[in-house]
Amino acid sequence: MDVASHLDRFFKEISVDVRVTVTHISVYAAILQSLRKVGTGRLSMFGFELMQVAKISSGKTYYKAIRELNEFGYICYEPSFKKNQPSKISLPDRA
Repeated sequence: MDVASHLDRFFKEISVDVRVTVTHISVYAAILQSLRKVGTGRLSMFGFELMQVAKISSGKTYYKAIRELNEFGYICYEPSFKKNQPSKISLPDRA
């Protein structure tokens, strides 16, 4: 996975997207960093793990940001809704 190209495309797209805030950027950067570390295009992580990387202490803030990134089309987020099962996150295929 080419993190630089994903990051470049993300910043190009958000330059005209007024909905995206610094919290969204932090969560997206944490997702990219985690994807780079695991070396695959799909994450299975608990919210608290990504919250630590993104430096977000409020669960409500984190879940709002990740849900909105999914709604805006920047990520594909599949919440597990189970405490013992991680959620799945990937990046959409874009040309």
